[in-house]
Amino acid sequence: MHCFSFDIETVPDVDTGRLLLDLDGLSDEDVATAMTFKRQQAAGTDFLSLHQHRIVAISVALRSGDSFRVWSLGDEDADEAELVRRFFDGIDRYTPDLVSWNGSGFDLPVLHYRALKHGIQAPRYWENGDNDRDFKWNNYLSRYHWRHVDLMDVLANFNNRAFAKLDEIAMMLGFPGKLGMSGDKVWDKYLEGGIREIRDYCETDVVNTWLVYLRFEFMRGNLDEADLQREYALVRETLAGLEQEHMNEFLAAWPAAN
Repeated sequence: MHCFSFDIETVPDVDTGRLLLDLDGLSDEDVATAMTFKRQQAAGTDFLSLHQHRIVAISVALRSGDSFRVWSLGDEDADEAELVRRFFDGIDRYTPDLVSWNGSGFDLPVLHYRALKHGIQAPRYWENGDNDRDFKWNNYLSRYHWRHVDLMDVLANFNNRAFAKLDEIAMMLGFPGKLGMSGDKVWDKYLEGGIREIRDYCETDVVNTWLVYLRFEFMRGNLDEADLQREYALVRETLAGLEQEHMNEFLAAWPAAN
C-alpha cells in the first residue's frame, strides 16, 4: 500500500488578476494588492477565491513498504504545470491513499483549477467507478470515502464550527507545528526569491500532517502502541538521514517522548 500526506503553497495568480481586473501594465506586486483589495471589498476577507491561487510548491510525505520519504515535487525552478502534472502522475502510477489537512477545502480544489488551466489529465484521480468498480464506493472525490482522508474535516465531524488549525493540533499532540513560517508569509517570501524556504516550510507541514495521521490511526485502532512507536521511529530516522537544516530544526523541536 502507498500512502502519502500532501500540502501545497500558493501565491496570487497575477496573470488571471490582470485579465479579470484589466490591470495590464502593473507590476505583479501591485496586481496582487489590487486582487486582495477587491476581494476584501466583496467578501470581507483578503483571502483570494481558490481559482485565483497559483501553486509554487507541492510537498509529499510517502509511506510505502518499509520506507518513508519526504520531498517537494520538481526542482526549485519548475513551473506550476510541471508541479501539478507530477502530483497527478503520482496518483495515476501508484493509486496512493491521500492524507491532508483541509485538502478538501483548499488544496484539491486549487489543484483541480490549475490542472484545468494547464490541460493536465488525471484519469485515476477522477475515477468514480465507471471504469474501475473498486472506486465506486471508495474514491478520491467523495467526502465520506477513505481514499482521501482530510484530517481537518474528519476530526471536526464535517462541521465547520469545529475546524482547527494544523499548527495548533500538531502542537497539542507534542509535534513541532510551524517553525517560523506560515501561509500568510508565502507571497512576501516568494517576492524575495525564497522558493527554497517555501518548499522547506511545505515539507515540514506534510510531516506534521503525517504525524497527526499516525495518531488518528492509533485512535481508530489501526495501529497499536508498538506500531505507533515504530512509525514515529521511522519518521525520525528518515528526517535525520536527510541532513537538512529545516528537518534538523523539526527534530530538535519534537520531544523524544512523543
